[in-house]
Amino acid sequence: MFEESKYNSKMSKSYEIFQSELNSLRTGRASAGMLDIVKVDVYGQKMPINQLGSITTPEPRSINIQVWDINNVALIDSAIKKSELGLNPQIDGQLIRLPVPDLSEERRSEIKKVIKSMGEKCKVSIRNIRREANDELKKLLKDKEISEDEVKKNEKIIQDYTDNQIKIIDDRVLFKEKEIMTI
Repeated sequence: MFEESKYNSKMSKSYEIFQSELNSLRTGRASAGMLDIVKVDVYGQKMPINQLGSITTPEPRSINIQVWDINNVALIDSAIKKSELGLNPQIDGQLIRLPVPDLSEERRSEIKKVIKSMGEKCKVSIRNIRREANDELKKLLKDKEISEDEVKKNEKIIQDYTDNQIKIIDDRVLFKEKEIMTI
């Protein structure tokens, strides 16, 4: 039996991943989400910074990381410098301060390209899920488990959901680009 909900949830998961990647992009304001993409190689594995310390944004242009284990300060500092965030950590004992500089016009254009690229990756992922669903439908039809009418009906449902997800992604990309370009 064909379960469209399985594919709908896969598409939703792709969108959630895209959403979290977008939130990690630097706009003009500091946010703890900016550090979500930074992984620190510690304790034999890659861990997000929020599992190694508490992250706060005391002001719109500043992020503070209160590191729990002093041994991890240098590792977090290194991971932030290696990331493409363009941030320069200032260490004060177990506290890491990250001043968030204004975005230059050049950096805004770069970020805009990154946003478009993230959107395209997500759309490709959603289209792959649609293809996977359609392949399953064809297999079920071939095995005579469902009728051609059911295949057509389910293909339309999957296509409608795909179109809807792609429109949501496009809207989100446009919104984020406007946010980045706003000074």
